[in-house]
Amino acid sequence: MLLDASPDLERVEVIVVDDCSTDRSAEVIERFLAEETGGAESRIRWTFVRHPRNQGKGRAVQTALERASCFISVIHDADLEYHPKDLRRIVKVFTEEDVDAVYGSRFLGGERRRVLFYRHQLGNKFLTMASNLVTNLNLTDMETCYKAVRTSLLKSIPIVSNDFRIEPELTIKLAKRGARIFEIPISYAGRSYDEGKKITWRDGALALMAIVRFGLSDAIYQRDEYGSHTLSRLARAPRFNAWMADTIRPYCGDAVLEIGCGSGNLTRRLIPRDRYVASDINPHYLEALEAQLGDRPYLETSYCDVTALSTFPGAGRAFDTVVCLNVVEHVESDRTALANIRTALVGGGKAVILVPQGQWNFGTLDTVLGHHRRYSKAALDQAATAAGFVVKDIFEFNRIGTVAWFLNGRILRRRTFGLFQIWMLDRLTPFFRLIDRFLPWSGLSLIAILEHRASPGQPAAAPAAGDLRTSQPPLQPGA
Repeated sequence: MLLDASPDLERVEVIVVDDCSTDRSAEVIERFLAEETGGAESRIRWTFVRHPRNQGKGRAVQTALERASCFISVIHDADLEYHPKDLRRIVKVFTEEDVDAVYGSRFLGGERRRVLFYRHQLGNKFLTMASNLVTNLNLTDMETCYKAVRTSLLKSIPIVSNDFRIEPELTIKLAKRGARIFEIPISYAGRSYDEGKKITWRDGALALMAIVRFGLSDAIYQRDEYGSHTLSRLARAPRFNAWMADTIRPYCGDAVLEIGCGSGNLTRRLIPRDRYVASDINPHYLEALEAQLGDRPYLETSYCDVTALSTFPGAGRAFDTVVCLNVVEHVESDRTALANIRTALVGGGKAVILVPQGQWNFGTLDTVLGHHRRYSKAALDQAATAAGFVVKDIFEFNRIGTVAWFLNGRILRRRTFGLFQIWMLDRLTPFFRLIDRFLPWSGLSLIAILEHRASPGQPAAAPAAGDLRTSQPPLQPGA
């Protein structure tokens, strides 16, 4: 096999999925398995799986992906319209570039291309254009079979298409995850209908509907222990995220550690700084953030578990600000978490902590998000003081959200945020910012400004730009 000679590959696994073929595929595979004598020294390992009934290309890809364990997964149809020799060039891109996915394009001018159906090419280019309008990518061949993706990234994407709609689904979801996608030209020897090609205009119509469907969807993360699938929906509310960032920005200094950065909704609005470390426990979030913001020399991404001081980034590199929003309520010992945050600060440094307010408002949304508690001002003050902080201020944020949280989590007992609700929240945020301070009920969240009092001989932090002492921060311009 051509790939076995590549110096870039330590191991190759070929997972063959027979999707209940009605020809002699099963017989040929069984004979090959009996004759295959790669031996222990071969870098190629073969796995054969047969579906009891025909389920489509998408389902076959999902079956193979469940068994994939190498760094890169490449989708390859069995009809050899695509030449395996191009796989070496695809792998080379992964070794030379910081890349998440490589597409093999039939329209970039490969070494050779069989001349076939013009109307098929028009259809492919139309679907690629429609996909590009949704993703804002400039791909030349969205429908290509050759999609090589980092296996860990591919496994973290929920694939629901069982047929050829997997092509636009993967492309759109990779784009929404901020994946770094490259293209290379490949050779292509397409089949004619006499040779068994089955794609028709109906598949094109289904692909177009899939582009619309997945363009509207935000199901881009598998359900995992991090709650990625739920929290990703908040990225659809940029105006609300800007409101939160404008509220806490005056308290941020020059060296910032953000704990629980997620996919970077706040990070993008708090940079640049002299030094900014965005941290999380979710590796998928960190990979996406590194892909999108990795070219900024002052920005680092790092794993950080707020309950384990040994995981805090930059041993011996104290920060003048720690931003920790919607994290402390997720851990059993909030005092331990706050004490760890205090340790990461220089003397006089500030911690900006946001937590949910009001145990009476604890509902299904809190449960699905993994909240252990909601806070009162007195409880937050007590926990911060016990951790060694001086509490400079605690104020309320997002009063309008209290009503929506109570309705969804306590009355309707929903377990996710509705897309329409998120859309409405984002559109109405400029109005909510104007009226929030005048609403007569409590805010959905509390924001605490905590200070690490410098010990004798300990270096002190420079005062932050917004070292305010008011009970409520001023509204900042812009939405």
